[in-house]
Amino acid sequence: MLKLTDIRLTGQCDISGLRQVAAGILGIPEASVKDLRIHKLSVDARRKPDVRFVYALLVRLENENGVLDRLPLKPGQENTGGKTFSLPGVSLYNPPERYVFPSPGSLRHAKPPIVVGTGPAGLFAALCLAESGVKCVILERGQPVARRTADVERFLHGGKLDPSSNIQFGEGGAGTFSDGKLTTGISDKRVRYVLERLVGFGAPEEILYMAKPHIGTDRLRVVVTAIRERLLELGCDIRFGHTMTDISISGGRLSGVTVRGDGIPYDVAADTLVLAPGNSARDAFGMLLRRGLRLSPKSFSVGVRIEHLQCDIDFAQYGTAAASLADKLPASDYKLVAHSPGQCDRTAYTFCVCPGGQVVPSSSEVGGVVTNGMSYYARSGDNCNGALLVPVTPDDFGNGPLDGIKFQRKLEQAAFEAGGGNYHAPAQLAGDFIEKRASTGRAKITPTYLPGVRYCNLWEVLPEFICQALYAALIDFSGRVAGFADPGAVLTAVETRSSSPVRIERENFGAVGVRGVFPCGEGSGYAGGIMSSAVDGIKCAEQIADTICSAE
Repeated sequence: MLKLTDIRLTGQCDISGLRQVAAGILGIPEASVKDLRIHKLSVDARRKPDVRFVYALLVRLENENGVLDRLPLKPGQENTGGKTFSLPGVSLYNPPERYVFPSPGSLRHAKPPIVVGTGPAGLFAALCLAESGVKCVILERGQPVARRTADVERFLHGGKLDPSSNIQFGEGGAGTFSDGKLTTGISDKRVRYVLERLVGFGAPEEILYMAKPHIGTDRLRVVVTAIRERLLELGCDIRFGHTMTDISISGGRLSGVTVRGDGIPYDVAADTLVLAPGNSARDAFGMLLRRGLRLSPKSFSVGVRIEHLQCDIDFAQYGTAAASLADKLPASDYKLVAHSPGQCDRTAYTFCVCPGGQVVPSSSEVGGVVTNGMSYYARSGDNCNGALLVPVTPDDFGNGPLDGIKFQRKLEQAAFEAGGGNYHAPAQLAGDFIEKRASTGRAKITPTYLPGVRYCNLWEVLPEFICQALYAALIDFSGRVAGFADPGAVLTAVETRSSSPVRIERENFGAVGVRGVFPCGEGSGYAGGIMSSAVDGIKCAEQIADTICSAE
């Protein structure tokens, strides 16, 4: 099989068109291309308005050896064992190693592992264990995705916050109500495995090759439902609305967990616990600390959501091609970092940009306002929103294990008060923020945050050092993305849950302090996003399978 790279086209092509392109590059009849699939697809807008779709293709040929023998080689390669073709962008394709979960075979563990949390880490840990014959009991404090969606919609439109069923808690974790981004900075053979499993559960096949894959909240809800159905088919016991409230320890090892379900506490004997609680499980962190697990404060980031018109971001990124290729180009985004901007000696950056999306209320505690971003697969909304964040460290909030949570809560409560005490979020126009004056109403951009916003002066809501860093970043970023500091752009506060404020210390995936407890995922401090969380859950499951086999 050959790999053809750096194929630059003015629009997206179907497989038939790509077969013709590949045959032309190789100088062979189109009929000789027996199989073709897209390996990678990205958009290059660096020379706007000349925007190109850049393909890498995998091609299988009829009489492949004969064709390869006719392709010109680079000088000096004729007598070597490997072939390097002189055709630009053409090479032999060596497929990467495929991941296979190391199954413990026919082993049936006497005490089912307990999995706490149905975010990516918990779901993939449970899935791998169950498919290898180890059935799990899965505890999720929130609700199945259909009921959870109804609870979220009710809150969006002025209803009461349910502290256990919201954008933070419920089936699929916080990522269920997000853009469903699948980009990751980790390089691991399990990444491809996760993507393939997601496709098998209903995600669009394009996530296997897009440079910036995403599912969108609408399709992600379908995927997590399908994973749940698979887990039930494998014999797992899934308990929604059931919260782990305590753990029991005997001789330094886990012996059971206490659960509250339907308002009734009960105990479950257990010697294995997958701890994937999500980064908002503040009560769980406090309980684990009291029970002797080692927790450490961890740096995280806080800031605001910034909203622009999507058409303005598209023009800034694509130039006039945003109009001429409007039906071909995806909604654009941005990724910006300002190192020690201005005089504030702070870094600021953008995160989790949601093209064509909306700002959503991510509160999980009564009396606190938290913002986040969400978009549907089509990304067809009028606005683009992204987090504009400033890193904070224990030097800012204290070195106690739970001091980061206290810092978050203080900001969330301040935002609640500034928003009017009804879960409206405090907001300010970018132009007013730069001038440090209160906003009195919207300009050209209609904020998407529901239940609603209350205009104010965010300099009076957020800490001075956060505002200084945001101010400097707005100025800096406007020089790289035209209109980023548009006076009418909307800043909505406060985003505090970008990552976990604590880390549950572990060695070989086991918790320090109590044997049999396996912290994993974003909430435990070991991942950031859907993909890295899922991979961490798989690694945790591997260790559990190995431990179970060793114990037997």
